[in-house]
Amino acid sequence: MDEGSHYTFSVSKRLEGRVAIVTGGGHGIGKAYARRLAEDGAAVVIAELDGSAAERVAAEIGGLAVATDVADKPSVDNMARRALERFGRIDVLVNNAAIFATVPMSRAPFDEIDPAEWDRMMAVNLRGTWLACRAVIPQMRNQRYGKIINISSSTAIKGSASRIHYVTSKAGIIGFTKTLAMEVGKDNICVNCIAPGSTLSEENADDALIKYRQAAAGTRALQRMERPEDLVGAVAFFASSDSDFITGQTLVVDGGACLH
Repeated sequence: MDEGSHYTFSVSKRLEGRVAIVTGGGHGIGKAYARRLAEDGAAVVIAELDGSAAERVAAEIGGLAVATDVADKPSVDNMARRALERFGRIDVLVNNAAIFATVPMSRAPFDEIDPAEWDRMMAVNLRGTWLACRAVIPQMRNQRYGKIINISSSTAIKGSASRIHYVTSKAGIIGFTKTLAMEVGKDNICVNCIAPGSTLSEENADDALIKYRQAAAGTRALQRMERPEDLVGAVAFFASSDSDFITGQTLVVDGGACLH
């Protein structure tokens, strides 16, 4: 299979009757997650800072768009409320929203990062995940069922220079996942984590960016560029009943760059 070819596979409607929220679902990898969950039968809520992008994806997949700033508690609470008003339940939460590509970050040495940018990174990437979980878990507890899928990064496991605030936030997601899994397991809620590798998630990528992403292929067991479509199967698995006895785990999906 050459780098431009990708097989797609979807288990037929295994999420029928389920309701999923994807934060940051209007762009990039989040949009791919939303499409796959919808293909598998879920009703999908696109919770996205860019309201126009959320509307476009929701129209495409027949979902609900909710303009959401995950760093803002009233906004996240509104996300959960709108989901319940429309669909009556919340089964899956994908905590994908983060500062990285669509909302860009500085790539600089640790002592050149502005403290305000550090704080904003933690507010979105870490506090946003916490707030989203707080917003949906009461309903999941009422249902005695829920799947929470947090998105970390393989850089949190192996380190990566010139983005210490991002890597720190993503390392925090791994610890958050383990701890929350222990707290809500009694409620039949599974909490797991996916750690993607360097992925061509940017829309309208230029040649320089594509070359940068391609360079990562040389460090992988599977030596090709990673694309959003390479990650959707892991999200669909953790969202489905196939993973009902798996919780507190981090699955690295990076083509074998980080072997652990």
